[in-house]
Amino acid sequence: MTAIDPNALDDSARAARRERIFTRITQADRWFNVLGLSWLTPLLRAAAGDNPRAQMGEIWRLLGVPLLAIAGFLALWAALAPQVQTSLGAVPGPAQVWEQAVSLHEDARATAEKRAKFEEMVAARNERLIEAGRADEVKQVAYTGAPSYYQQIATSIGTVFFGFLIATVVAVPLGILAGLSATANAALNPLIQIFKPVSPLAWLPIVTMVVSAVYVTNDGMFAKSFLISAITVTLCSLWPTLINTALGVASIDKDLVNVSKVLKMGTWTKITRLVLPSALPLIFTGLRLSLGVGWMVLIAAEMLAQNPGLGKFVWDEFQNGSSQSLAKIMVAVLTIGIIGFLLDRLMYAIQSLFTFTNHR
Repeated sequence: MTAIDPNALDDSARAARRERIFTRITQADRWFNVLGLSWLTPLLRAAAGDNPRAQMGEIWRLLGVPLLAIAGFLALWAALAPQVQTSLGAVPGPAQVWEQAVSLHEDARATAEKRAKFEEMVAARNERLIEAGRADEVKQVAYTGAPSYYQQIATSIGTVFFGFLIATVVAVPLGILAGLSATANAALNPLIQIFKPVSPLAWLPIVTMVVSAVYVTNDGMFAKSFLISAITVTLCSLWPTLINTALGVASIDKDLVNVSKVLKMGTWTKITRLVLPSALPLIFTGLRLSLGVGWMVLIAAEMLAQNPGLGKFVWDEFQNGSSQSLAKIMVAVLTIGIIGFLLDRLMYAIQSLFTFTNHR
């Protein structure tokens, strides 16, 4: 019998283990890209022993260069900001903006504590009334204090998603119709070209008047300012989804269309089994663009509609005119940018679940 070399077995086991590690890293790389953490892939590969010199070059390109660019931007900002004087004083640098960010966080915590105390007092009062046999006097009193910064962020995100969902429900079916029918496309195209460039500032007065005329109740499910902002977002954000959906549907392989005719597919089956799967990459591209447009539009809409979100926060601070107002506005600007990035990553993550494309 031939003797088995234990060292050869150990080498084979190590090679197999290493291969499994690299396979897992490659699988995780897809989600690192989705989350904007693609620099983790070369870091893990270097730790696993895969050509550390080459992987360090990738880490520098994917992580070092962006961090260096951010550091350069912050240094330039800190150097130039004090040179610019405004009616509210010098433009705040990174340190002043960070101070106001911490202050807003502390104010939000204090507001949350006040709200919790108020709700506890109301609950205790109602319990005493019930114990005294006066249940008919029990009331649910809403907290009427000013919203915290985090509540304003939540309001803006909720508003943009509400408007975005309405835009999606309208745009996707119209896009499918325009992509399947040359007649429908000819009918919709002039409307798209006319209304697509219209600014939200032009839509806002019209939406305000229509909502005020139609939504006359003061105790409905939604506040008027919320509806005005959300509908303005809808009117400005539906076009990228509509155009990309129509383009994706119209670009379906003609052989597949002919096969559907041979198989005598019904309209619904054709759309669900053929049209949507083939057009999904472009539809998601449109959805990502629409959400980005909606987020930009929302801030202007909230300023004028006075919806209690980030747009109103910026407007209130501008009107306030205190020495900290400019720094707080810059905190809001950075917040808007970071949330916009996260919304895009969210849409890309959803796209990755339904498509096999690699759009970034």
